[in-house]
Amino acid sequence: MRKIKEFIIEKLILICGIASIFFVVLIFLFLLKEGLSVFNIVSPFNFLFGKSWYPISEPPQLGILPLILGSLLVTLGAAIISIPIGVGCAVYIAEVAPGKIKEILKAGIELLAAIPSVVLGFIGMVTLVPLVKNIFHLPTGLTALSGSIMLAFMAMPTIVSIAEDALYSIPKTYKEGALALGATHWQTIWRVMLPAASSGILAAIMLGIGRVIGETMAVMMITGNAAVIPQSILAPVRTLTATIAAEMGEAVVGSEHYFALFAVGIVLFFISFIINVTADLFLHKKQ
Repeated sequence: MRKIKEFIIEKLILICGIASIFFVVLIFLFLLKEGLSVFNIVSPFNFLFGKSWYPISEPPQLGILPLILGSLLVTLGAAIISIPIGVGCAVYIAEVAPGKIKEILKAGIELLAAIPSVVLGFIGMVTLVPLVKNIFHLPTGLTALSGSIMLAFMAMPTIVSIAEDALYSIPKTYKEGALALGATHWQTIWRVMLPAASSGILAAIMLGIGRVIGETMAVMMITGNAAVIPQSILAPVRTLTATIAAEMGEAVVGSEHYFALFAVGIVLFFISFIINVTADLFLHKKQ
């Protein structure tokens, strides 16, 4: 009976794995089916590098370069904020914090990850946007900086959780050997623990960035939604995800606008795929 149970469980796990791959392939094929039609109207080069996004004008102008640059600017700002803070928090939880504080911090981080993005976006509109406006004396606080700060807050639970697991999984003999050789606690962390966990930390960073670039509601609420090439991080921007969320409900099925939004989805799919594959390569890298 035990062999039969193990056989059934193994086959169920195999079916689940194959089904997940099958569903991803179906999603990609659906995006291709709907999105590639836009290239009958505009060339791939003009679509990716065009500077104007006016999909309902005559003729429609379907250039997504401002959307790509807006997404990259917000993502870069969020990475600059979240990576040092997230890795520092992971080091503190894994190597410095006492036992009781460690459990409280880990529970708090998991709780932060569970907060819906629309709630964080609303909090950002009420608190962060007026603060940015007043500090920098801007006409509006709906800027790329506001989006970067809020997305950094959303990415940190992912970075902290995975980086802390990577540090915790290092063999204890590494730390004991370094301390036995006369290294201080900080030298052990900096010279031994962090290099040994580097692949897991890099994977945590890549997955955190993947969370940032795929976020929709929060950035749509606090970045200003201006489809123009950003001149600075204090300017309003529009991201790829926010464009799909804001315009898909108004696009006429079968129109150029409709096909263009699916093409934007293809671009996002490729970006997310590259980020996740890179994170997976780092995660399974053998030292």
